[in-house]
Amino acid sequence: MSSDFNGAVLSGERLNQFALVVYFPDPLARFLDDLRLELVQGCRPRAHVTVLPPRPLDDVEAAAEQGRAMAMDFPPFEIEAGDVDIFSQTNVIYIGVRRGAEELRVMHDAMNNGDLAYKEPYPYHPHITLAQEFDPAETARLQVLAERRWAEYRGPRTLHAERLAFVQNTAGQCWLDLAEFELGAMSPVARCK
Repeated sequence: MSSDFNGAVLSGERLNQFALVVYFPDPLARFLDDLRLELVQGCRPRAHVTVLPPRPLDDVEAAAEQGRAMAMDFPPFEIEAGDVDIFSQTNVIYIGVRRGAEELRVMHDAMNNGDLAYKEPYPYHPHITLAQEFDPAETARLQVLAERRWAEYRGPRTLHAERLAFVQNTAGQCWLDLAEFELGAMSPVARCK
């Protein structure tokens, strides 16, 4: 057994399943994590937006280096959480991305190649997962509860995305942070003399 980024005890071996994510800061992260636990007890939340969904990798070191190098091609940007919705095909309740979705799509499309390439089963759709892998009979109730809690939340709904986390899944469904990649700096503004 070992500890994950938050100090929780892990069980199980590391899986060949990796992703790139942007984590939310507190107090929004704390709210989203608490809401996920209220909706699906026993899940292991860490509020984030996925840039590259989970995928197997042939060469983890090369993929990590590609992610690090490519992150420098993208300036930091704002992400704003939108409204609660549901992916009907997979029965996942989520919060959409209101601002920053286009930046996330561009980043996803650029990074989903080379050592990070993977043929994903669904089109990329930036979102914040709230509930998944629950009894489908509970869908309507959980969606209404998520909408009510999100409407009651009075804290910030945005983050300034400055870095990506390269993460790996375990058999215990804990995601381990392997590396952090800084997004590139904004282009300097020319100064008048």
